[in-house]
Amino acid sequence: MTAELVRGQNHPLPDTRLEIRVSAGHPVLAGATLGDEQGRVPGAEWIAHPGAPSLHGVAVPEEAAADHRLTVDLEAVPGAVHRVSVLLALPGARGAAGAARFGAVAAPHVVVAGRDGTEIASYTITGLDSESAVIALELYRRQGAWKVRAMGQGYDGGLAALLGDQGLERPADVAASILETVAPGPAQVAAPTQRVPEAERVRHTAPVTSADPATGTPAPVTPSPVTSTPVTPTPVAGTGAPVTGAPTPATGTPAPATSGAAPSGGPIDYSHPRRRAATPAPAPEPRQAPPAPVAGDASGWSMDERLYNQVWGMFEDLARTAAAYRSACDFAESRLDRELDETLSDYRSRVGGANDSARAAARARHDELVERAQAVLDRDLAQLAAESAVVEPALPAAFARWDNPVWHAYRVPAEEPMAVRLGDLHLPERSELRIPMLVRLPLERGLWVDSGRGRSEAAGLLDEVELRRLALDSAVAHTARLLAAHPAGQFAVHVVDAAGAGAAALAPLVESGVLAAPPARGAAGVSAVLEQLTERVDLLQMALRGGAADALPPGLDAARQLLLVHDFPHGFDDRAVTRLRYLADEGPSVGVHLLMVADRQDASAYGPLLDPLWRSLLRLTPVPDDHLADPWVGHAWSYEPPVLPPGSTVLRQVLAQVAGARR
Repeated sequence: MTAELVRGQNHPLPDTRLEIRVSAGHPVLAGATLGDEQGRVPGAEWIAHPGAPSLHGVAVPEEAAADHRLTVDLEAVPGAVHRVSVLLALPGARGAAGAARFGAVAAPHVVVAGRDGTEIASYTITGLDSESAVIALELYRRQGAWKVRAMGQGYDGGLAALLGDQGLERPADVAASILETVAPGPAQVAAPTQRVPEAERVRHTAPVTSADPATGTPAPVTPSPVTSTPVTPTPVAGTGAPVTGAPTPATGTPAPATSGAAPSGGPIDYSHPRRRAATPAPAPEPRQAPPAPVAGDASGWSMDERLYNQVWGMFEDLARTAAAYRSACDFAESRLDRELDETLSDYRSRVGGANDSARAAARARHDELVERAQAVLDRDLAQLAAESAVVEPALPAAFARWDNPVWHAYRVPAEEPMAVRLGDLHLPERSELRIPMLVRLPLERGLWVDSGRGRSEAAGLLDEVELRRLALDSAVAHTARLLAAHPAGQFAVHVVDAAGAGAAALAPLVESGVLAAPPARGAAGVSAVLEQLTERVDLLQMALRGGAADALPPGLDAARQLLLVHDFPHGFDDRAVTRLRYLADEGPSVGVHLLMVADRQDASAYGPLLDPLWRSLLRLTPVPDDHLADPWVGHAWSYEPPVLPPGSTVLRQVLAQVAGARR
């Protein structure tokens, strides 16, 4: 059964040799770009378009037309290519037949079929308005196999904006050269043709769909009698007029000559040459099961880089899969509401039980669509869960949870890793499927562990004292992980605990000897630490801006610095608050980072003065919370902080090794 995709949904490809059929209802240019794992196109030579229709396993039409057939052989695609994007563009106004935007024409319909013609997936690109170019589909490599994703990403700036978004240099020039190669094809010229019987026209004309402007659902459109292939009248056998080489509509190859009587004097064949039974299609090959997941199955120069890319590939797949499921459910609900409204507004259906039958049929269609969306979601989540099961145990210490056995074999690294893990992320569709939250090093912004209640349901169940304790414990775990991720002597930690209220939670850092100095106490201690770090930022910035890095004082510590602030704003005066804001804004660029443990409500007396400070920090929570927004697909990701196993001594063991390596 053909999978009817919605925007963002993906589907596995059982075959690597594909035919992509496009029905646009209006002449469009069809092409394809070959991109790397991030979707970047290296140059114009990696674009298949009418001027260069054949490229590395991809063949596209040589003219603009309403219907297209593209062929793709994924086995012939270079190994560096991870994405094949199928694009459609309006060639521009061409007299009365031109169109400047997709919103003024029928919604394009795209079908992906296998080598035997079996349809694998289809997608109707709805919701377009002022766009004149669109990425219809994306074929992408994942876990050694290929998938198709419904994109529908349109561009108001046309083909130039589309190519520029894929990282191409001088996209306007490339787009102009591509559009110049488009010549009007047969579908753009209304030539008189022979009237064809209705059965023939239905059988040999590619389907064209449009969208209901109210709902965006596909609606059939009557095929135009003007086809891209003119029909040649062929006399029926038995009339005495020989048929010599008339092309058959299905294949375009000459048909064998026939006459009224068989050459051997046998019975006359009265069947029309066009209605002769076609050669039976070969049996479809059995579809293979998804490949078994493999840890590190992503691009990269090292295993850590491959695992990092694989984790974020899982994050992207989960985001798109959940977005497609939600979109399908929303579409089913909106269609059900529309159909029920139409039923109630038709007075003729209020008698004789027709109303009840129509409502039952509408609900059945709704349930069927939701069930299909749920089946696709379950399939994709099961594949991601299987991948997570093999990736999680293979992660290095910087990427691993605290309960991973890799920490028992921990050794201080010789070089800094790409990233560190600051917790886990999940979506409500499957809360047990957690994606590691990896943050690149060096940190580009400070961290804030929120000790307030906020709007978190989990935080509302705890009293204030317990919530503050959990917040400081979480900050200590983040600090220990950052220390463990850096080579010996290349990461220093300062602690501000003005009231001394966090002595118990800070004990692992103090007793192991990893701190640059004892925790600062009182207003004087706070001022001294802030002044020291502020001067450091000033010196480093002046040296970098003046190109005199070798002129720094000889005793200046070259290690990155982390300032852990507990119980803010206790012990901070106005001058200290100003310095803290300066460190948050300017420190990350020269290796001075901030880790705040605070309740924003406690600092409400400062008013909007501190709003830029909170916005500049990455907010983390000591309890699960769904505060992390994903603007691309509109998800609210649930964040879970790193938790040490009960009774575990792994954190103290790691800190002891860090302190020992320093000595």
